[in-house]
Amino acid sequence: MSGMKMLQVELETARFDPQQEAARLAALNSTGILDTPPEPGYDAITRLAAEHFRADWAGISFADESRIWVKSHWGQQMREVPRKDSIFDLVLAEDGPVVIPDISHLPQFNGLPQSLRVLDAVFFATVLVRSFDRKILGLLSIYCRESRHGLTSDELRILEGLADMVSRELEMRRLRNPYTGRRLRKPRRTTANAQAGWPRSADLRRALGQRQFVLYYQPEVELSTRKIVSLEALIRWEHPERGLILPKDFIPVAEKSGLILPIGDWVLSEVCKQIQKWCSEDPHLNSLKVCANLSARQFSRGGLSGYIKALLLQSGISSRQLCLEITESSLIPNKSTAMEVLGSMHDLGVSLHMDDFGTGYSSLNYLHSFPFDVLKIDRSFVGRMTDGDQPLQIVRTIIELARIMGMEVVAEGIETHEQCRLLQQLNCRFGQGFLFARPMSAEAVTRLLRLPGRVLPS
Repeated sequence: MSGMKMLQVELETARFDPQQEAARLAALNSTGILDTPPEPGYDAITRLAAEHFRADWAGISFADESRIWVKSHWGQQMREVPRKDSIFDLVLAEDGPVVIPDISHLPQFNGLPQSLRVLDAVFFATVLVRSFDRKILGLLSIYCRESRHGLTSDELRILEGLADMVSRELEMRRLRNPYTGRRLRKPRRTTANAQAGWPRSADLRRALGQRQFVLYYQPEVELSTRKIVSLEALIRWEHPERGLILPKDFIPVAEKSGLILPIGDWVLSEVCKQIQKWCSEDPHLNSLKVCANLSARQFSRGGLSGYIKALLLQSGISSRQLCLEITESSLIPNKSTAMEVLGSMHDLGVSLHMDDFGTGYSSLNYLHSFPFDVLKIDRSFVGRMTDGDQPLQIVRTIIELARIMGMEVVAEGIETHEQCRLLQQLNCRFGQGFLFARPMSAEAVTRLLRLPGRVLPS
């Protein structure tokens, strides 16, 4: 195993802070997950883990005061094991993954926790399933009857990415019923003229739980042919009383409250599902790319690449079909983290786009430092192109810079034929804007994708 510290098995029962354990149990109870019927989402994750790691058994389990309860399994059926002398307390004490390449070679084998021997396992690996406030709720585990050398860093990230998918499912469950054990009040009707302070985080939680968010898609086209080459996914809030709400009116609240994480994860998951749906309906769309925007909070989260790789595996789409758009402000807080995250995304084969280029302080430095594939010219520059020579020269410089660095360019916010003509003269190949198409529903985009050659009418 490379890139990871080997954890030693400690047989002594760990001693936990009672207050921390009480908080953990409260977080577990708030999910409402214990003793619930099987659900396809969890079974899909265990199957994916078992197949990817060629495991004889995989399972998602949660630990309350006295037991480890198995929510989902692949392989031999197992419902519960006692928590006493189980692997859970070891993992809880380590606060991290545990990998045991060959249990049979350990001198303490006969004294190992019973849960390791229930399935006659030799190789064992487990990672944590956490709540969104980082409480440890349970485990995602794999067992193999044959010994292995361990897990590589990439394999560990994949397993942790699958555990993140479990966490996202739990958060969605909790948000659908945030007051477990109480009758939910019917939302109070409000007028279309919102008072200051709306929306609140509770409104966003309700919207996420009631599936009020939707994705619209705006085509990006080849300027010379008007052929659709990619799509940008844009979130909208379909409020039952206020109508369609644009992201500028709720994303800042999501960022501030931390809800941007489950909302952003939902966007990534929905994008991958939609790509898979389009490709299953028309194999000729396998070259189509869809771009999703990453928030700063998502970008700085550890394990993001593992989570995205798990989504790709689950949906069965190619990494080259997914694009991630990152603004410069997302990169500023921690350059070393940005280098690591972008590098791992690039290794996955996911296309990286720098969004709103030119609006920050260090754009040129970032282009030299980070492995971006596409540079998107901010709409503010495109909109001023016809105002004089200086704005035009700025766009010319950006396009030439991208050419030198081997990057493609997409011009945003194209609204007139004159802007399109000038961009073509400057050798900008791709663009998007109201001149070609506004953001639209997946159903409307599907009709455009069926046009001959995916060419939009003039």
